[in-house]
This record gives sequence, C-alpha cells and structure tokens, in this order.
Amino acid sequence: MFAAIATGSLLPASDLPPPAFDGMDKLEHLFGYAVLSGWSVPLFAARRARVAALLAVIAFGVAIEGAQGVFTATREPDVLDALANATGALLGQLVAFTRCANALRARA
Repeated sequence: MFAAIATGSLLPASDLPPPAFDGMDKLEHLFGYAVLSGWSVPLFAARRARVAALLAVIAFGVAIEGAQGVFTATREPDVLDALANATGALLGQLVAFTRCANALRARA
C-alpha cells in the first residue's frame, strides 16, 4: 500500500484524472491514509506498536509531500495535503476502538 500511495503521489499531474470537485484531492488523501493506518490495527495488538505505526504513516505522508517538491516538476508539496494525510492516519486508528478490531486481529 505504501508503494501504491508513493507511486500515485509522484506521478505527473497530467497522468491523473482531474478532481470531480474542489477539495476532492483532500478527501482522497484522507481516505488513503485512513486505510493505510487502519490496516495496521489487526497487525499490532499492543498500543505502543499501533502508535509507532501511526507515527510511521504520518512521517511517510509528510515525506511524500516533500518528495513531490524535490522529485517532480508538475507536483508541489502542500501543507493541507500533509494535514489530510495525518488526519486520515489518525482516523484509521479509530478501528482499534471498535468491536471489529479483535475479529480483524484474529484473521491477521
């Protein structure tokens, strides 16, 4: 999932479909990072491990935003994108506080 997000984030802007409406890209960031972060919940039962995974996902989101400014000519880093990434990562961790968290851990 990290590779898919990195690839999509570093593709030339012209290779991506135009957003359906203003702010759509922020929702995509929020959703993508929520899934990425939430995926760690069944992998890590311990709270400390989930916090480490959360921080890693947030750091990845910030690093990708920086990489857009360094490695691409058609993309630029956006603080609001980084904020949407971090918010999505936090939301993804909410899965840990639901009844389905134990069921997900049992299947992992």
